[in-house]
Amino acid sequence: MDASQLAVDQASANARLNHLEDRVRFICEDVFELLPELEAEGGQYDVVILDPPAFTKSRSSVKNAVKGYREINLRAMKLVKDGGFLATCSCSHFMTYELFTKTIAQAARSAHRRLRQVEYRTQAPDHPILWSADESYYLKFYIFQVTVDR
Repeated sequence: MDASQLAVDQASANARLNHLEDRVRFICEDVFELLPELEAEGGQYDVVILDPPAFTKSRSSVKNAVKGYREINLRAMKLVKDGGFLATCSCSHFMTYELFTKTIAQAARSAHRRLRQVEYRTQAPDHPILWSADESYYLKFYIFQVTVDR
């Protein structure tokens, strides 16, 4: 799912080139509209990947960004099959590691899910993190195994 029709068309073409068109499906939709629909339909997936654009590009919008990240992560966790995987990231330096981690934890509690961290990464070496430039530490990327909290 992507909000960009161009991205969906390119992904579909790539799937055809790799003979995967019968295994994947791409949809042009807004994540805040689609995730609740999939949840209402009872959709369950082995893997859900969240790679949204930066929800905040200024300090003044961090509070709303936290709400957005919490909402899409909560909805995504509910769509992951018990024992499946969630990959989630933030590409805003205003969404700090600590805040992003806390937001994901809150979403997990609200979704009644347990997370087992499989991987944590930041941006590749060609985008170095400079300790003298906070804005250079922008990408936070997690992979979790998700289980239902019983």
